[in-house]
Amino acid sequence: MSKLNKFKRFTVTSALPYANGPLHIGHLAGAYLPADIFVRYLRLKHKDVVYICGSDEHGAAITIKAKKENTTPQAIIDKYHNQIKNSFEEFGISFDIYHRTSSPIHHDLSQEFFLNLYEKDEFVEKFSEQYFDEDYQQFLADRYIIGTCPNCSNPNAYGDQCENCGTSLSPTDLINPVSTLSGKTPILKPTKHWYLPLDKYQPWLEKWIDTKEGDWKVNVFGQCKSWLKSGLQPRSMTRDLDWGIDVPLEEAKGKKLYVWMDAPIGYISATKQWAIDNGKDWKLYWKKQENEADEACLLHFIGKDNIVFHCIIFPSILHAHGEYILPQNVPANEFLNLEGDKLSTSRNHAVWLHEYLEEFPGKQDELRYVLTSILPETSDSEFTWKDYQARVNNELVAILGNYVNRVMILMHKFYDGKIESDTGKIVLKDKHLDAELGRFYDEIEVNLEAYKFRQALQSVMDIARLGNRYLTENEPWKTIKTSPEQAKETLHNSLILIGHLATCLQPFLPATVKKIVGMLNLPFGAIAFDKEMAFENGHQLNPSALLFEKVEDEVIDAQIQKLLDKKAATAPPQPAIVPAKENISFEEFVAMDIRTATIITAEKVAKTKKLLKLSIDTGIDVRTIVSGIAEYFEPEAIIGQKVSVLVNLEPREIKGILSQGMILMAENADGKLSFVSPLDEMHNGSVVR
Repeated sequence: MSKLNKFKRFTVTSALPYANGPLHIGHLAGAYLPADIFVRYLRLKHKDVVYICGSDEHGAAITIKAKKENTTPQAIIDKYHNQIKNSFEEFGISFDIYHRTSSPIHHDLSQEFFLNLYEKDEFVEKFSEQYFDEDYQQFLADRYIIGTCPNCSNPNAYGDQCENCGTSLSPTDLINPVSTLSGKTPILKPTKHWYLPLDKYQPWLEKWIDTKEGDWKVNVFGQCKSWLKSGLQPRSMTRDLDWGIDVPLEEAKGKKLYVWMDAPIGYISATKQWAIDNGKDWKLYWKKQENEADEACLLHFIGKDNIVFHCIIFPSILHAHGEYILPQNVPANEFLNLEGDKLSTSRNHAVWLHEYLEEFPGKQDELRYVLTSILPETSDSEFTWKDYQARVNNELVAILGNYVNRVMILMHKFYDGKIESDTGKIVLKDKHLDAELGRFYDEIEVNLEAYKFRQALQSVMDIARLGNRYLTENEPWKTIKTSPEQAKETLHNSLILIGHLATCLQPFLPATVKKIVGMLNLPFGAIAFDKEMAFENGHQLNPSALLFEKVEDEVIDAQIQKLLDKKAATAPPQPAIVPAKENISFEEFVAMDIRTATIITAEKVAKTKKLLKLSIDTGIDVRTIVSGIAEYFEPEAIIGQKVSVLVNLEPREIKGILSQGMILMAENADGKLSFVSPLDEMHNGSVVR
């Protein structure tokens, strides 16, 4: 029995996309296509389901985009909300509502949630040191700070998360943090915020998440357990920002709700709006019921970078509130790569959905098919244009399209498209086909309910393969002359098989199913998992039409070239190289004594911005060196750093400190400094030559 039968209704969400840019295929493969497949399956099973999404229109990402485009945050969210909404609609993502977090109903509900927790004393109020940009005179939200990730050394990690390795961060975790506003190192300044005490909820979270073992995906469960093992810390639910939802407290004027406080509440506010528009009771889809068996099944479809927010933070908020159900599952996908490289919005290395829809009109299902075939369900996967071409030509055209076309052409050729039989209603009469169909239906349902969409699609395509084999083995184009009744039965069985194909394809290729149903001349509701597939005697088929077209080499070559052109256009300019200095003699070179050394202590020189006073173990001695690197390195961050030192430089007094040598640094065209240090472990005092 299906494990879904115990639920009366379903609330399915896809991650709210930031309204600061268009959608690309990585977004589709992560949170939207899998959810759409699952929701369409639930509807086929006549389940009560509401599918929720909308634009995430708050947070620093919006204001950063507005600054880049020299416009207002409101103009940004209006522009991209409409573009994203239209792209989803044209691609065929079947949301019941696509809402937006800038709506009044969302602002009200988010503030209501905050006040609920505030009045229960769930928040921890405390002052903390937050990065502050002195040039812009403002506190920096997480996304206004970039630096080196302490986990994977990605130099462009954000203050809340590293998008390279997925690690959730705090701004103070970053190495060499830099303000995205001024490009300078920010200072730490005290500010008051309201924190969600995740450490308080950890015992409850551990018990709850342990109940999901074996049910949740291994990658999701594993990441949650890793977070819990590391120990949860309180997380601020407010921010010093000028864009977002006001914190509803008199003492918090000028502060906004943390975007990850308000964004997931957007699922609830969107459901409320849908319920108002459709005369429904939204509480049935979100609130606990007196009888637990009457509660909805909540499912979050996301990418792996959002696991912590949907499995740790949002459940903690719902738990603290007390009136809401928790997610039954969070089937997160890993990342999709593109042509041997990571998808990158900043480098424009992406297949943008709106561009695909313009350049491949009417070919939404081709992209749905290819992406479903390679979904990164438990590990990263890769999209290439050559693979797209091969899957469309060798599978959609040669297997699925070929089968439907062969049957339809033969039916029109031999019987003018009319289904007639002496036995009345036309049903499947081949026992082997019937048994195989039953097996495929079971596989499809089991895999869909386990969120294994790739395997489910494979089983659907196996029905088309079965049909092609059946036709080839029974050769109705030959038996029409020697055994006409056998030929007719073969083609009637094949038509029934096409009807079953249309049923099973509905979650995956909805536009293709409409074409097939149109050719079969059936009402759309006639094909469903619980309907017998049959034709009435005398039923007239509509003319045959090709379901898919071959993708030619020049089309693919153009797309590959387009990516190469983008790569060239966004490649960083070659830095200007400082001309070489005049030649010196070998004797002058060997006169320089350069040794490997280690920084033991570091402190800023009073009343200076650039100078650090360093104690250096040169292997020869421990000496003091004054270095002008204070604008680039925090003193505590460079203790233990291996360096190269010119030890026989004439000592000189700098700001009253005798400096005995010089640390060697590399400097690029942007003025960024890097220590010149050995790759291998070398003892202090090793000669550089």
